[in-house]
Parts: sequence; structure tokens; C-alpha cells
Amino acid sequence: MKMTRRLFLACAMFIASAFCTYAQQTLPSVDVKTLDGKTVNAKDFSNEGKPFVVTFWATWCKPCLMELNTIAENYEDWQNETGVKVYAVSIDDSRTQSKVSPLVNSSEWEFEVLLDGNSELKRAMGVNNPPHCFVVNGKGEVVWQHVGFAPGDESHLLEEIKRSEEHTSELQSP
Repeated sequence: MKMTRRLFLACAMFIASAFCTYAQQTLPSVDVKTLDGKTVNAKDFSNEGKPFVVTFWATWCKPCLMELNTIAENYEDWQNETGVKVYAVSIDDSRTQSKVSPLVNSSEWEFEVLLDGNSELKRAMGVNNPPHCFVVNGKGEVVWQHVGFAPGDESHLLEEIKRSEEHTSELQSP
């Protein structure tokens, strides 16, 4: 009985400490490129104190394209409702990176698209499989992440954006 209780407490403490560590994660200082070749550091991603989304995708990933098209369909409403900004980070490598600009230009994506051709940001964020989506609160802390995409996941993403926005507002109130 005592062993079970100790094991339970140890697990609970581990989970609590892991959650606290995770909630404090910020974006790493890693350079990525814009579609026109300018260098941007992920540490500088921001949205004027409002939440933002960083989602990793690739041209060859069908669920990624579904996710980005779904976000694009809802983006204007989400911006009006929450002020959210989206950074879509392509993890296409040198073999497929030439397909990114034509795909973006033929899509109606109003969010910022960036290139992580050497996968440094992908590795630094612990991304293994795209799509991998992160919600970052107005203080720059990663507060939620999700791997994969299925229809309906956009509702969960919006909920987390709103939750992040509410949490940031609470922290900034006197």
C-alpha cells in the first residue's frame, strides 16, 4: 500500500514538474528564412502581446496542407476574434524546398510562411512529424502543442488560442 502511494506521488510530482517546465518553454534562438530570402530569428516571433501559432509543415504532407488550408479559411475570423497571428514554418529540405513558393503563391494563405531548410528550428522545438502546431501566449511562452491534423482539430486550436489569450490578459491585469 505504501509503495503504491509513493509511486503515485512520485508520478504526480514528475508530471507537475514536466508541465511547469513545458509551460515556461520559449521559442529558441534559431534563424529561418522568409520566402524572399530574409533571415528571421524564431526568438523574435511575436504578435504585440497577443497569442500566435507556429505550425511546422511540408509540401509533401497531406495533413499539413489540410491544416493550413483550414486555418486559411478561418484566419480572418480568428484574427478578428483573438488577434492571433500564424507562422507556418516549412520543413522542406533542399530536394523539395523549390515547391514551397509556388504552393504558397497558388494558395490563399494570408499568414507568414517561413523556411527551415536545415531543420534547425524543427530540431530545437522537438518536432518529429508534421504537422506539429504550437500555441504561444502573448508573453512568448509555448503553452500548447499538437501533432497531426484531422477535420475538427481547428476547433481545438481556436480554443487553445482563446485560452492562451485569456491567460495572458489575466497576467497583464493589475
